[in-house]
Amino acid sequence: MRSAATEDRYAGFRVTPWVHHCGRFVARHRDFWIRLGEGETRLRADDIAETTIDRPIFVSGLARSGTTILLEVLARHRDVASHRYKDYPFLFTPFLWNRFLKYMPQKRGVAVERSHADGIAVSPDSPEAFEEVLWMAFFEGLHDPAVRNVLDAATDNPAFERFYGDHIRKLLTVRSRARYLAKANYNVTRLEYLLKVFPDARFVLPLRAPVGQIASLVKQHRLFCEGERRHPRALDHMRRIGHFEFGLDRRPVNVGDGAMDQVLAAWDRGAEAEGWAIYWASLHGYLADRLAANPALAAAVKVVRFEDLCNSPFEVLGEVCAHCRLPDSAHLVAEAAELMRMPSYYRPDFTEAELARIDTLAAPVARRFGYADAVGL
Repeated sequence: MRSAATEDRYAGFRVTPWVHHCGRFVARHRDFWIRLGEGETRLRADDIAETTIDRPIFVSGLARSGTTILLEVLARHRDVASHRYKDYPFLFTPFLWNRFLKYMPQKRGVAVERSHADGIAVSPDSPEAFEEVLWMAFFEGLHDPAVRNVLDAATDNPAFERFYGDHIRKLLTVRSRARYLAKANYNVTRLEYLLKVFPDARFVLPLRAPVGQIASLVKQHRLFCEGERRHPRALDHMRRIGHFEFGLDRRPVNVGDGAMDQVLAAWDRGAEAEGWAIYWASLHGYLADRLAANPALAAAVKVVRFEDLCNSPFEVLGEVCAHCRLPDSAHLVAEAAELMRMPSYYRPDFTEAELARIDTLAAPVARRFGYADAVGL
């Protein structure tokens, strides 16, 4: 019999019947919700007529690189609006859903540690990554590792661009804020498309030295696999919100460099660290190439190394806020910097052979971002 303590470790994977059934309804009828969202836009056209999308901020990077911390810090700025946990599952209609919430009995949201078991506590009002629900409604094959998952400047989807722009304007109006903020990790392969749609966009690209990041990814994958086994609704939920980074339906991002077969083959034979190292090098090599080839993109992107963020939080967060053009951020930065530190809840436990393999596979790309080797020293 499992102990209560063991069960509690996976309590965060429980999905309430309400969220499960409503999320399933929305996911099964995306076309209906798109039309409903478009109808809402027409009905509230006067409300959003004066709302402009000014320098939207996108935080995007491979999971476990600090994306959530950066989202939470930036979301505290008085000018910024982002999606929140309570926005799901009815993201397509911000006006309608928030009007409904306004007249519902409001319980004070209690922050609890999220399912990642990484010390980050969240409540219904916490910012969260839900953009992917919209992207999946308009693009096929976004998470198919057998095909190239890149959306670049040549991508053209007027229906999505119109709906997405209107959605952002509605969210800004609902929140009474001026700047849009999104954490969307899969946007790492859409930066140039986003820059085409929003030429004044600001991107924050966190990354982490391979050994530390891979250790965290391995830990999270094991945790999510077990959590989804014990709570099968969690797997359905992850699929509906577009969270394929780890768990029973893990799907790496294919940047079209031919590495994906190697990643999947390594994982299939149980070589977790090797598979993640190939993936780390593939994704970050693609990013390094695009930043080198596209000066406009490079100017719009602020690369944030996780180790610098933890070791020099005041300086790094100040640079991030300056890059994002967020004024009067000193107090925000000072408060956040006091809480920033390197994670201490786990340690890499790779064998010497695994460490050597990670270094061989990932260190050449890591050096392009200023790391001496895969460890990050």
